[in-house]
Amino acid sequence: MQALPEPPYYAVIFTSQRSSTDLGYGDMAERMATLAAQQPGYLGADSSRDEAGLGITVSYWRSEADIAAWRRHAEHRIARDTGRSDWYTRYTLRVARVERAYAWQAADGRADPSPEVAA
Repeated sequence: MQALPEPPYYAVIFTSQRSSTDLGYGDMAERMATLAAQQPGYLGADSSRDEAGLGITVSYWRSEADIAAWRRHAEHRIARDTGRSDWYTRYTLRVARVERAYAWQAADGRADPSPEVAA
């Protein structure tokens, strides 16, 4: 788990259902993760996919302008088009502004959130 950036920032939530064909998906996913990390405003990402092919990737960005620039990136456009034609049966994308964030880990001891802050 990565360190949390200081809010406010943006989360791009990409939920997808993979098709049964691979056709280079793994290589492209790895390339997109590497390339995204090189973009201005990129803060990190979390990703998971289950055995049935349902995946959720959340990438974090400093601004909406940074998200828009990533969306326009030439290699990302190719990946997006190939995803539509070959890799996904469906997907949704959501953009949210993160106003508050906190983390806990077992080494921190007992979790005792402040009662005045609703999670």
